[in-house]
Amino acid sequence: MALSDADVQKQIKHMMAFIDQEANEKAEEIDAKAEEEFNIEKGRLVQQQRVKIMEYYEKKEKNLELQKKIQNSNLMNQARLRVLKEREDHVHSLLDEASKRLGMVTKDQNKYAKLLDGLIMQGLFQLLEKNVTIKCRKEDEDLVQRILPQCIATYKDATKKDTNVTMAKQYLGPDISGGVEILAHAGKIKVVNTLESRLDLISQQMLPEIREALFGHNPNRKFAD
Repeated sequence: MALSDADVQKQIKHMMAFIDQEANEKAEEIDAKAEEEFNIEKGRLVQQQRVKIMEYYEKKEKNLELQKKIQNSNLMNQARLRVLKEREDHVHSLLDEASKRLGMVTKDQNKYAKLLDGLIMQGLFQLLEKNVTIKCRKEDEDLVQRILPQCIATYKDATKKDTNVTMAKQYLGPDISGGVEILAHAGKIKVVNTLESRLDLISQQMLPEIREALFGHNPNRKFAD
């Protein structure tokens, strides 16, 4: 039986409605899938950027911490160096004061005569030469000549050797507080036993004890200098 035009139109409308519904459902499905993929990609990108940001600030924090440690270390080193410098300046000021007071040693002639005797004897024993020359301050010349015979006798008794001691024609400089220089072989060999040289020697030998007396024991110092 042939379909009427109305039936045909009805079937066509029904088919069109079905196709339209299918298209809408497909479009919604595509939109939903696109939305899902978009959200997934967006989440991935956000997470990726979050990781990058965290890595950036973590690296920056580590750099800041490292700079802080370096700065603290530099400040501690600078403070330590300032303390060491102030200590050394204090030690040197004490030694300078001791050097300025060397002139007081010569005021007591009896004590100074014994000191000169020891300095001359030490020089003679160090040189062990037959001919030596003694250089002293001009104001000490008479005192040196007075104690020389006993020094020579003591030297001869100890070494069983003679020594010829003469006084130098030149004197020690005005910057010398006392003591003597003993020379041999035209000055090529010399023992410097001035008060200044003895103070320098003693101060170098006793420097660790001086530091410890002033500032206490340093547990970080492995060797005495």
